[in-house]
Amino acid sequence: MRYAICFTPPMGDPLSAVAASWLGRNVYSDEPTELPSIAGLTVSEIAFHTAAPRRFGFHAMIMAPFCLNPAADEADLLKALMHFASAETPFEIARMEVARFSQCWGLVPQVPSQEMHLLAARVVQTFDRFRAPISEDEIERCDPDRLTAPQFSNLHRWGDPYVMDEYRFHMKLTGALNPETARRMEAPLRELFEPYLERPLAIGSLALFIEQDPGAPMRVHSQHPLGKISARLRDGTAKRPAAENLAEGRVARPIPFIMASLLAGC
Repeated sequence: MRYAICFTPPMGDPLSAVAASWLGRNVYSDEPTELPSIAGLTVSEIAFHTAAPRRFGFHAMIMAPFCLNPAADEADLLKALMHFASAETPFEIARMEVARFSQCWGLVPQVPSQEMHLLAARVVQTFDRFRAPISEDEIERCDPDRLTAPQFSNLHRWGDPYVMDEYRFHMKLTGALNPETARRMEAPLRELFEPYLERPLAIGSLALFIEQDPGAPMRVHSQHPLGKISARLRDGTAKRPAAENLAEGRVARPIPFIMASLLAGC
């Protein structure tokens, strides 16, 4: 099993719903969704060009998939992530946009977010102790000969070339596309997603993703809200019943692990 620490909007967020429809899979339930009917694109085309991001689900990667260090277990990881998230302050990315990067289409900040960049660096630094050392096969899969010097250094130090100064917050919507296909998909993607990008993107939680078996679809294991519970009670974000919060992906799952951590005085 592998784990990853990511950002994804709550289950009840309209952006999560439209992304699940576009990618053909709900990253929370792991259930398939009906692909949208879009003028100019066939359902089979959408399915083909979303195959890669469908497996990983709608997310922005923060700490890339890793196997647990033998000295730690899942309960340790959950406890640490809950503590870490509670000490962070929620924030917003003012404006997201549909844009191309690395031959893919996705959602990126219109202006790079320094808050997001610093949060990502803190996550990688804090949770590096939970990561098993990267293997030679994993290094080779990263094609080290094509990496820049900072990326190569990151790969060996952090297990991922694209962290720290090389980190770029993005949420993939397609796999790699040739220039002609990319041009054809631009207008449909903008028409589908831009109505959901008119408001700032709230960064209010971190999600722990799991990959049950090698190559299996990744899904949300638990959502960990940012900020202390007392602060969320003051601003009203933690007033709803726990069952409703769980339905929107706002509380960490599975509940027994979180309750066990609280009872242990963590």
